[in-house]
Amino acid sequence: MKQVKYRKITLNSLLLGLLVLLSFSITVNAQEGDPVKGKSIFNANCAACHRLDKKMTGPPLRNIEQKLADEQGLDRAWLTAWIHNSAGVIASGDAYAKQIFEEYGGTAMTAFPTLSDQDISDILAYTAEEAPPAETTADTAAVATDASAGGNVSNTIILIALAVLFGLLAVALVLVRQTLNKFAADKGIELPVKEKGLPIWKAFVQNQFLVLVTAIFLLLASAYFIYGYLMQIGVDQGYMPVQPIHYSHKIHAGDNQIDCKYCHSSARVSKHSGIPSLNVCMNCHKSIYEYTGEATEEYSQEFYTGEIKKLYAAVGWDEAEQKYTGETKPVKWVRIHNLPDFAYFNHSQHVTVGQIQCQTCHGPVEEMEIMYQYSPLTMGWCIDCHRQTDVAVEGNEYYTKIHEQLSKKYGVDKLTVAQMGGLECGKCHY
Repeated sequence: MKQVKYRKITLNSLLLGLLVLLSFSITVNAQEGDPVKGKSIFNANCAACHRLDKKMTGPPLRNIEQKLADEQGLDRAWLTAWIHNSAGVIASGDAYAKQIFEEYGGTAMTAFPTLSDQDISDILAYTAEEAPPAETTADTAAVATDASAGGNVSNTIILIALAVLFGLLAVALVLVRQTLNKFAADKGIELPVKEKGLPIWKAFVQNQFLVLVTAIFLLLASAYFIYGYLMQIGVDQGYMPVQPIHYSHKIHAGDNQIDCKYCHSSARVSKHSGIPSLNVCMNCHKSIYEYTGEATEEYSQEFYTGEIKKLYAAVGWDEAEQKYTGETKPVKWVRIHNLPDFAYFNHSQHVTVGQIQCQTCHGPVEEMEIMYQYSPLTMGWCIDCHRQTDVAVEGNEYYTKIHEQLSKKYGVDKLTVAQMGGLECGKCHY
């Protein structure tokens, strides 16, 4: 009887042990992270300050859990507490937390209390992945070079072949003419000989009417071209200078849809739109240190990344230490849009009050790889705009009173800029 009871107890113990092992394995599997989900969570919450293999606002996070365990003896519980509330860990007096806090500028990491343990496991699984092999661009560049070289060789061969073909054709025509002349001589055929008349210039001079008509034509043509040349003085439409740092409006305003007035903020409140200071660029490029978007044969990813390095050199930004060195270099931007000193133009009046879009005058800047002067910016161009553009009065209190008065005067519902005095000389010249 005791033996049977003992066997029952042993069987129950085994079953209990199996349940414990099963529950433990389920718990472990639940804690195993998904690197795919972890990448998504990382990009949404961590990528603004961290990279896996590069120091930024915060330290690099490749194999961070293993590094902390090996170098500091810290486990996942410490990491979880740090992610949930880094300021609390620092306030607790933790030595390593204080060290990281001081090393990275005395700014506590943003707290993420809403991240679950599973989210953190997913993030750590993503950071634990092996670094991808460095992309070797030498082979790609070599292939591109070979392809372009092949294209150049092919074009050269075609041009040479065409030149040889035309040369052979010219020789053939000469030989045919000589053969025909020889055949005619053998047959006794006399070839007609053209009688020599007066030279063309003598015949022209003797005809006074042709001389008069030609003189008038030359005078009118000269006046036309001189007038056209003088009218283009100071008109720089299409002007596209090379800037010291290549700035792609297509990437910034087009692909990334950055509002024009984020960089040219003074256009809303000032006469001038202003050239953005480099610290505006660094608002984004502290974290964006290389270009990973689409590239072309003319502008590669390496080219764009090199231009970012020029920005760092200008502002004195130490990419490795993530801090400013104080050694700055001026960037001598080349002005593109320029009005004469006697012409007054106020950006804020057009942008804020008139609610005119930047593209109206500057063209499709979101498509411009290199910025250029889209409009002629001539007086006639401005006057035509004032004659054709209706004033935006809906919800614009600036124009409420004057719109009521002038709409009654002209008997219209909408007023153009010209009807509101936009053609008065003193508006632009004073």
